[in-house]
Amino acid sequence: MTDFHQSLARAWERRAPWLLLLLPLEWLFRAAVALRRCAYRLGVAQCYRAPVPVVVVGNIALGGTGKTPMIISLVHALEREGIRVGVVSRGYGRQGVDLQMVTADSDVTRVGDEPLLIVQRTGCACAVAPSRVDAVKALVERCNVQVVLSDDGLQHYALARDLEIVLYDAQTGFGSGHCLPVGPLREPLSRLRRADIVLAKVAAPAPDSLYLEHGECVNLVTGQRANPSRGFFTGTVYAYAGIAHPEAFFDALATLGIDAHGRAFRDHHAFTAQDFHDVENSTVIMTEKDAVKCTAFATPNMWCLQVNAQVPEAVYAAIRTLLTVPRSLRGDSRTARIGGRSDDPATDPNNERG
Repeated sequence: MTDFHQSLARAWERRAPWLLLLLPLEWLFRAAVALRRCAYRLGVAQCYRAPVPVVVVGNIALGGTGKTPMIISLVHALEREGIRVGVVSRGYGRQGVDLQMVTADSDVTRVGDEPLLIVQRTGCACAVAPSRVDAVKALVERCNVQVVLSDDGLQHYALARDLEIVLYDAQTGFGSGHCLPVGPLREPLSRLRRADIVLAKVAAPAPDSLYLEHGECVNLVTGQRANPSRGFFTGTVYAYAGIAHPEAFFDALATLGIDAHGRAFRDHHAFTAQDFHDVENSTVIMTEKDAVKCTAFATPNMWCLQVNAQVPEAVYAAIRTLLTVPRSLRGDSRTARIGGRSDDPATDPNNERG
């Protein structure tokens, strides 16, 4: 995220009055989004349907909503049932525009931090490409997968999907309800009505929501695991976060009883050893997404905090159902939403702007 984008995000958070000057640009953005969707709906633009079910996990607002932890949990659960899962991603922030098959020892600059994290945590087949269609084709042809999960890509309409899961943060909701550049939405709120499953990321476990549970801390050099809530870390601790909402990570450490000095960086920041030159004598704790970019120069004082997603059973059930439906019958069939309907004010607090 550039300095300009960070400034814009802060303006969205405080709903700065000057943003209303950008309303004409929002109208143009909404029109472009509607025309693009219409082109795919009418067949003017080509849409590829894979021979296996495709599940998209995305959002309509900019910022982190727990997509990657949820993908990891889905892969673990499905593979325990003997289902061969593949994951596709654009690999945001990576260098190059070629198709890459991701392995546990891939160069993070070539594949992106989130795809590499997914593969290191799960060992699943994963492909990144500017076109998710190309990535899906590669997984089907080379890895014989039975289902494909798309990490983000809700707006990538060139790829037909059999199940859409939209995540949002229950604490921040959908901001002002405005689309870019007046607000953080990539599509109008009315888009939620066409999703199959709308899930809120919540701060406490709930049966119909997404909950991110903090697990163990893992040493980047030795692989040692430690329970961070038992006073394991002593002395000076620094928290490093190059994610969309670094304050959430800092708050999580505080909740675990870790008094850390927070250092926030841009989302997807490309860490180097220089970023840590003054903390070599202190403990450093970072997110998993940041850790995959630091392994090449990691030192024994560096740790990452793992995150595990608790996903409603109804999500797994919906995916299992897809695997029993013949391809010829999948078409535009949809499963029921869970976690509240998208036209329910509880899940769409700003639906008057949809």
